Amino acid sequence: MFSQTSIPLTESLSPVTTLEHDVRRKATCDVGVWLPTVCAGTGADIFTLRLCQGLNARGIRAEITWLPHRAEFLPWTVPVPKPPEWSNVVHVSTWLNPRFIPDNLPVVATLHHSIHEPALRPYKGWVRTAYHQHWLAPFERRVMRRAQLVAAVSRFAADSAQNALCEVPIRVIHNGVNTARFRPLTDPIAPHHPFRLLYVGGWKNLKGVDLLAPIMHELGGDYLLHYTGGSAAAAAKSAMPTNMIDIGYLPGDQVVDAMRWADALVFPSYSEGFGLTVAEAMACGLPVVATQGSSLPEVVNDGVTGFLCPQGDATAFAQAIRRVASDSAMWRNMSLKAVTRARSVFSEEAALDAYFDAYCDALLILDDGSTRL
Repeated sequence: MFSQTSIPLTESLSPVTTLEHDVRRKATCDVGVWLPTVCAGTGADIFTLRLCQGLNARGIRAEITWLPHRAEFLPWTVPVPKPPEWSNVVHVSTWLNPRFIPDNLPVVATLHHSIHEPALRPYKGWVRTAYHQHWLAPFERRVMRRAQLVAAVSRFAADSAQNALCEVPIRVIHNGVNTARFRPLTDPIAPHHPFRLLYVGGWKNLKGVDLLAPIMHELGGDYLLHYTGGSAAAAAKSAMPTNMIDIGYLPGDQVVDAMRWADALVFPSYSEGFGLTVAEAMACGLPVVATQGSSLPEVVNDGVTGFLCPQGDATAFAQAIRRVASDSAMWRNMSLKAVTRARSVFSEEAALDAYFDAYCDALLILDDGSTRL
């Protein structure tokens, strides 16, 4: 009915300074983390796996108990698992049904999304909107009020939840990028000709894919776009210019290869809870041309690591791309600063530091009789 995963101790994901940070805190904080998680085939699953692996690699015991997908919408059909005896902190998604959260352990809850943002309703349809509003939202409120500490993947996601769900304190902990994997192979010198653009993401209207063809029409033959479309993009191909090439779904290391091939990432998404693809592209040295909205200004430093454009404005996107492509010095400078920002702000090491601090704080809150931080 459910399965447990304890990621073995493998290669360390953190530098010496990070290990020293952990040692100092572990002198007063002995953490064992249980992660009951619905296996939904989403980015939250990947987040949980990476987090568990990173904690174990630091010598912090952590274990995942995978619940079947129906635990989200038919929770009473799934037995409630018991936490491991050694665990003293529970880390959950805010989507986890409260049925699966034990009463006697401190809870850290992560908000992975901004699905309750009113601007998203046109992209969700009435069925999904009703499911989010009438089924998930009440459970999320209970989880957020139950947790000693709530974390969100961006300030935008935190503000959205506080407006739509409940006003509890929320700590922002950005999703982490594996910068040992997502990195440039060589120092940037000059962009290619034709200028190589990349779009990575689902082929959904919410992601702004309707803008890609108009952008590429306007740019013309001196620009080439590789995009992850696949069968979902089939109906749109009749309107696409010849400088757009479908590279389909990209598993694993192929995403890194595609980013290393490109000169810049174009990301016209209308709304993002965080924008992990953008942070990964920056780690690979790509300037990013993205939408000025939702969480993306928290990731892209406008004019420094890329450009932010008005939502839905294909002409503005084309103009920004031309600016990057036509000035090799600007492109190189943005590439270098993108890597620096990704490594310093969005690394897995920084995320692991922040979550370890969150676990220690949750334990301290429980010990002193407080309810949350």
